[in-house]
Amino acid sequence: MYRIGFDNDKYIALQSEHIRERIEQFGGKLYLEFGGKLFDDYHASRVLPGFEPDSKIRMLLALKDQAEIVIAINAEDIEKNKVRGDLGITYDLDVLRLIDAFRGIGLMVGSVVLTRFKGQSSAISYEKRLAALGVKVYRHYPIEGYPSDIPFIVSEEGYGKNDYIETERPLVIVTAPGPGSGKMATCLSQLYHENRRGIRAGYAKFETFPIWNLPLKHPVNLAYEAATVDLSDVNVIDPFHLDAYGVTTVNYNRDVETFPVLRAMFEQIFGECVYKSPTDMGVNMAGNAISDDAVVREAARQEIVRRYYEESVRRRKGMSGDKEVMKLELLMKQAEISPEGRSVVGAALVKAEVTGGPAAAIELPDGRLVTGRTSSLLGASSAALLNALKILAGIPDNVELISPEVIEPVQKLKVGYLGNHNPRLHLDELLIALSICAVSDENARRALEALSGLRHCEAHSSVILSQIDMDVFKKLGINITCSPVYQTKKLFHR
Repeated sequence: MYRIGFDNDKYIALQSEHIRERIEQFGGKLYLEFGGKLFDDYHASRVLPGFEPDSKIRMLLALKDQAEIVIAINAEDIEKNKVRGDLGITYDLDVLRLIDAFRGIGLMVGSVVLTRFKGQSSAISYEKRLAALGVKVYRHYPIEGYPSDIPFIVSEEGYGKNDYIETERPLVIVTAPGPGSGKMATCLSQLYHENRRGIRAGYAKFETFPIWNLPLKHPVNLAYEAATVDLSDVNVIDPFHLDAYGVTTVNYNRDVETFPVLRAMFEQIFGECVYKSPTDMGVNMAGNAISDDAVVREAARQEIVRRYYEESVRRRKGMSGDKEVMKLELLMKQAEISPEGRSVVGAALVKAEVTGGPAAAIELPDGRLVTGRTSSLLGASSAALLNALKILAGIPDNVELISPEVIEPVQKLKVGYLGNHNPRLHLDELLIALSICAVSDENARRALEALSGLRHCEAHSSVILSQIDMDVFKKLGINITCSPVYQTKKLFHR
């Protein structure tokens, strides 16, 4: 059952004001390293119910007259055609997507910086492509001895060799298509160049998770570890903050490990470091906008279980291993939840056992559980979705929403002409068929209009779903998981 536990409007107001204060702290110029997803932050919206997926962008829009964006991309990632797992596009194409997205909402993109540039031919071609599109491009180079040889790094032969990125506005957002793109190094290089020019500028870091002012083992922070299980990130108490202020705060291992190096770099550039801890560097105010701690705790626990099923499926596909799944099992234990704590799982498995075939279950906003089984016309997910829409629209169960006369031609097309072996309708095909029926059938129209009521619902399938069905569930805002079992015993699964 979906309940709000986070005040999104309060968050945007607090976050915008806090960043303005940080800009003033450094005399009017701030380089803000922006971690995580700027667009479509669905992890945050799941563990902090009420957090809107576009909250970070809305917060930046409140600062748009002061802000410009610099996008960093690792030249080695261009050379390797590195792909974003969630979008399925290469990092270089994602930079173009990000530029369009930022400009489309009125945010200024100042430039792109190619980090770790070593004359890679693909990076040079990409640089020319950006220049032809009217995008300013700068080069930053690998620095020998980075990050340990600080005197050399903070010198004319280190940061000094990098291009100086010309910026116009007091807030410079440094973002990237993914991790390892050199955001922090870009910020520090700019601080070096600004200081050489007599311009006072500062650095801060924006990361939503872990939330520094929640307990170390709070489910929201445990859910962050679950989300980054492939990176082996671990939440830790910030020892520097505890030593400096006597206050316990939470950070993650990589920031704590690199802080002594960062502090030394700041001292080399400015003669002092204004920050006494990694927590000091952050500007995240999400913890101050939680309105119901019990709600976000339960939402985060559910996210950990979802991550467990997701990783178990990845392991079944050979894309992950026992280590990641075991880590998630440990996190579930720490959060005091088990896979059985996800109610749709039991409902789907019971339905599968009773019917002897694949089944699916959906939990509606009021907590009711709806199931669906596999039939000659529909897959289990399609059947469950159709049953859920009937309940939301107040349509009796015995009413036929999609005529077999509509389904049969689709099945003939799939099997007879497109070479598919499975005649049953996937979710996208089901919704198209429902849309066709809605033109002339009032019940189908009402069912279609009820789709928005499925947002934030939970769902589970007793077997691994096709990517098509997974994508449709996600687009509808339904949190879907699968048991790590294939529907057939074949070795090859599309």
